[in-house]
Amino acid sequence: MAAIGLLAHAAPMRLGERTWTDLEGRAPVLAVPLGACEQHGPHLPLDTDTRIAVALAEGLAARRGDVVVGPAVAYGSSGEHQAHPGTLSLGPVVMEELVVELVRSAKHWARGVVLVAWHGGNSDALGQAVPRLRTEGRAVVWWEPRVPGGDAHAGRTETSLLLALAPEAVRAGAVAAGDVRPLAELLPALRARGCGPWPRTASSATPAARPPPRGTRCWRP
Repeated sequence: MAAIGLLAHAAPMRLGERTWTDLEGRAPVLAVPLGACEQHGPHLPLDTDTRIAVALAEGLAARRGDVVVGPAVAYGSSGEHQAHPGTLSLGPVVMEELVVELVRSAKHWARGVVLVAWHGGNSDALGQAVPRLRTEGRAVVWWEPRVPGGDAHAGRTETSLLLALAPEAVRAGAVAAGDVRPLAELLPALRARGCGPWPRTASSATPAARPPPRGTRCWRP
C-alpha cells in the first residue's frame, strides 16, 4: 500500500454484531483497533485515534473475507495529555497486560490477531506485549501505519483523515497553529512535562484544514 490503508468498499465483518454461531468453524483473523481518548486540539474529537484505527481495521476486513474486526480498545497510554480535560489514560504496564490478555483469549477461535494501532503513545506497551506473545507461540502482528510525509499530532494529516472519515466531527473554525517544531525535538519535553506547557491548540503541527479529497487519497492504494 502506498498510503496508510484503505477505505472500506464492502461491509466488514464486525465481531460485536455477530453471534457465536457465526464464528463457529471459521477460525478467522481478528483485527483489534487500538485507539485513545485524548485531546486533539480544539478542532478534532477526543476519539480521533480510535476512529482512524477502526477505519484501518475495517478497510482490512473489507479487502479480506477472513478478517473480523473486534470492538475497539478506546483507551490508551495518554499520560502526556492528562492536563487537558477529557483525556482518559492507561499506564503502559496496564496497556501491555490488556493487549496480552486479549490476544491470549482469542486463541480458542481466531487463528491470528492483527493489532491495528494509530495512537503513538501505545508503542511502548505494544513493543513489550508483542514479543511476549510471540515467545508464547501466538500468531500476532502489530500494524501501525503512517502517511508518507505526514505530520504529527492533530496536524494536517489527522485533520485531513477526519475530514474524509467524518467531516461533521471536524471544527474547521477552531483550527489554529500549534507547536511546529520537529517531533524529535518535542518528544523529550513531552515525556518530561506532558502537554501542559503547550498553548491551548495542543497540536504538534499546523492543522490547516484541507478538503476531504486530500484525506481520501491517504486511504487509497
